[in-house]
Amino acid sequence: MTTNPKYIFVTGGVSSSLGKGIIAASLAKLLQAQGYRATIQKLDPYINIDPGTLNPYEHGECYVTDDGAETDLDLGHYERFLNVPTSQANNVTTGRIYQSVINKERRGEFLGKTVQVIPHITDEIKRRIQILGNSGEYDIVITEIGGTVGDIESLPYIEAVRQLEWDLGEHNTCVIHLTLVPFLSAAGELKTKPTQHSVKTLMESGVQADILVCRTEHKLNDSIKTKLARFCNVKKEAVIESIDASTIYDVPNLMLEEGLDKVVLNQLQLKNVVPDLKRWNEFLDRLNHPKSEVTIGLIGKYVELQDSYKSILESFIHAGAENEVKVNVEPIHSEYLSENNIEFKFGHLDGVLVAPGFGERGIEGKIDAVRFVRENNIPFLGICLGMQMAVIEYARNVLNLKDANSVEMDERTPNPVINLMESQKGVVNKGGTMRLGTWDCNLEKDSIAYKVYNSETITERHRHRFEFNNDYKAQFEDAGMKATGHNPETGLVEIVEIPKNDWFVGVQYHPEYKSTVKNPHPLFVAFVAAALKYKNKRKKK
Repeated sequence: MTTNPKYIFVTGGVSSSLGKGIIAASLAKLLQAQGYRATIQKLDPYINIDPGTLNPYEHGECYVTDDGAETDLDLGHYERFLNVPTSQANNVTTGRIYQSVINKERRGEFLGKTVQVIPHITDEIKRRIQILGNSGEYDIVITEIGGTVGDIESLPYIEAVRQLEWDLGEHNTCVIHLTLVPFLSAAGELKTKPTQHSVKTLMESGVQADILVCRTEHKLNDSIKTKLARFCNVKKEAVIESIDASTIYDVPNLMLEEGLDKVVLNQLQLKNVVPDLKRWNEFLDRLNHPKSEVTIGLIGKYVELQDSYKSILESFIHAGAENEVKVNVEPIHSEYLSENNIEFKFGHLDGVLVAPGFGERGIEGKIDAVRFVRENNIPFLGICLGMQMAVIEYARNVLNLKDANSVEMDERTPNPVINLMESQKGVVNKGGTMRLGTWDCNLEKDSIAYKVYNSETITERHRHRFEFNNDYKAQFEDAGMKATGHNPETGLVEIVEIPKNDWFVGVQYHPEYKSTVKNPHPLFVAFVAAALKYKNKRKKK
């Protein structure tokens, strides 16, 4: 425990997508394992207020917190590594910074002064950075700055870091610069020049990196580390190799071997002890030594970009380790799925997950997928839009309501089995207006969901605008699809099941947002177990 919070800043250079979020989460894990209360926040340079209105192709998955914040997908990594919930305060965008400053200007809070980037924007950035630290809940706050050093968008953030280093004083801050040391195959050697230029660019903004974390495909030998230390003005032990890992969950141990936590704690003048990673390494052992494997089809319309379904993919890793099963996730694009090719694409699958999403593109393929899975009794999990597709498929092919649809896809459908939520009618602004964050759900005792959760009431995170139309509920239940989970306040149907099938579950919420290494989500754990059971049963035939 520390008296005053310490601040660690993680910047990036040379290239984007080097893994600042994973390095930040791994460092936080090592600090947490030594008894420090650590948290991580992400500063995103884009002008959107949040990623809620961004296309998944643009920004990957939009992650939702308990308090309903639509945030960057890196917050998912923070929660999965630390098993500590994040909140609105853990993700700040340039859009939000400017919106706050402009609102203050409109209220006259600057007393007629000219509003400028310095000091007004940088002051607001500094205030946001320190919210978590000033809460008294954390000893160490790690701040990941999105983008790459040298980007115009990132300059105010780098300036705010420079000012905070001065404001907070020596040994209260630490700057980690994540950079790339590329291997040129034509020359047959690693090149340090990009890193040197990146550090120089950072220094031109008045910030000196204390630690270099060097992403590389090849080991950094002693001479390269010495060269980087000399040219970049850091201690040799502060040049940390971050070599490609087989899984992101190996990174905390790799950083421990490199001594990243030790160098950081020395810089902050904090005590360094051997971190307790027993639970973490037990998870890794199960992950790396599966006893069997299953193949799950992930049916979506953004499958070209894996970041679009990041939390789902990580949830399968957690659930697989819990079952000692390797889960092979096979992405299948719903837009190219039809009755003609579905048997070929699904014949070898042990389970099918129909993924969340928005809009009408690829919808009919998802409906065809649900029909095939239902009729062939393959384990099924539908999430959000996936659950709604299961409802539409059942209405069309079992209730014989051939024109059933969601009003999202067809506003004039005569059978709107999925309808716009009452609270969403009249909403004009799209950003931050969906049903978001944690809501309660009561479970029926004779359901799969009740067996999975072993509880009558659960809380799960939501992100949706449309819902099951309760006007049709009696028809569905009479025909064999049961509503087994309801929100106690609104009566909203949260879960549907088909008891006739061995494992058929659709949920309106997003269970993937709550799965962590320490607490794999029970719904994913049960789904993987059902897939394994189905595979073994098929083998015996």
